[in-house]
Amino acid sequence: MLIACVFLPLFIDHIGAATLEELKVQASNGNSQAEFSLGWMYFSGRGIPENHTEAAYWYRKSAEHGNREAQSTLGVLYETGDGVPTDYSEACKWYRKAAEQGSYTSQSNLGTMYANGKGVSEDYKEAVKWFRKSAEQGWAKAQCNLANMYATGKGVEKDDRRAMKWYKASADQGYAAAQFILGAIYENGQGVPKDFIEAMMWYRTAAQQGHAQAATNLGVMYANGRGVQKDSREAVKWYRVAAEKGYGEAQFNLGMSYGNGDGVPKNDAEAIKWYKLAAEQNIGAAFNNLGSIYAKGIGVLKDVRQTFTFYMKGAELGDHSSQFNLAASYYSGEGVRRNYLEAIHWYYKSAIQGDLDAQYNIGVMYAKGEGVPDDHTESYGWMYLAAQNGHAAAIQLLKALEPAMTREQLAKGRQKASEIQTTISRELLKVQKLL
Repeated sequence: MLIACVFLPLFIDHIGAATLEELKVQASNGNSQAEFSLGWMYFSGRGIPENHTEAAYWYRKSAEHGNREAQSTLGVLYETGDGVPTDYSEACKWYRKAAEQGSYTSQSNLGTMYANGKGVSEDYKEAVKWFRKSAEQGWAKAQCNLANMYATGKGVEKDDRRAMKWYKASADQGYAAAQFILGAIYENGQGVPKDFIEAMMWYRTAAQQGHAQAATNLGVMYANGRGVQKDSREAVKWYRVAAEKGYGEAQFNLGMSYGNGDGVPKNDAEAIKWYKLAAEQNIGAAFNNLGSIYAKGIGVLKDVRQTFTFYMKGAELGDHSSQFNLAASYYSGEGVRRNYLEAIHWYYKSAIQGDLDAQYNIGVMYAKGEGVPDDHTESYGWMYLAAQNGHAAAIQLLKALEPAMTREQLAKGRQKASEIQTTISRELLKVQKLL
């Protein structure tokens, strides 16, 4: 993931003891530093009413006279649409002018524009070129982005060692995003041996700077006792830090903590509050849990139609538990008209994400011909797959079925299971590439 490097150099070099009127005179006479300073004053509202349109006017004047910082700032204004209409091409134009004069912030920003194809054609090699120029000047954001390019092999040959070098350089300067990434690298053992203690150290460092995802992961480490003694209260502390910043996954985890009474006293109202906030951030699992709460009437009136609505929203977001529960609703007719076709559709969505209960239920539906033609080979394939992954009911059912099956039937069923597993592996790989 590339990190946007928008940087607004809001500083002013006072021209002697110039008054505002003297500054305006100097700016009107084409003094580029005076033009830049006047732009800054209008932008920040220092000593003059804040006016970003007027600020952009004076920044442009200064930029046209070759002032590097004005060019860099003008690029930001065009990228963000602040004081001027958003125009990525114009942003790139000014970033390039400043970058060619050695502005490390503009070099970084130009690299990001090339990486994202904004205002220019997407070009990872060109992105790497500009990230490197900025990184070699010590700009932490560019160092992190250059590391990302090495880590993903975009615009450069994939190289975990070089990625680590640049992540470390960025992190050592206090850049929270790089610190978070290092935490994830050590937690997952990506190109390095797994080291939960090292992961904890980097997550904590980033979290203390307000990095919400790092705070969430730090909470998970405490919850699971990874690299530290298990401590549910400490987990809740860090979930709350991130949740109060609006980070959905932390809001969901905090809801789980309240719902289970883990690290905090059990409180259904607080659980529902945090699940709803997480749902607003499109966290699919939050919709699933809300659905379960309304299905059981936990802290709310039981409402099967509301349950169905929550499951549907979570399922559409790709949450496998929501998909399973939505399928079960269609199968049973709970909160919706019974529909076996819809049931098997959503069971399949859940099953290819590895949900064993969904795999087992598909096997049952093929065996009974519910929503699909009865197909014992297909049924056996799903059952066998679930059993191979430890599903108790599937294991017991196969023990009863297999003695009566011929070798040919067994071979066909296991071949079908292999085909299904290939599909599942392919789908999981797609998901991993999106992360």
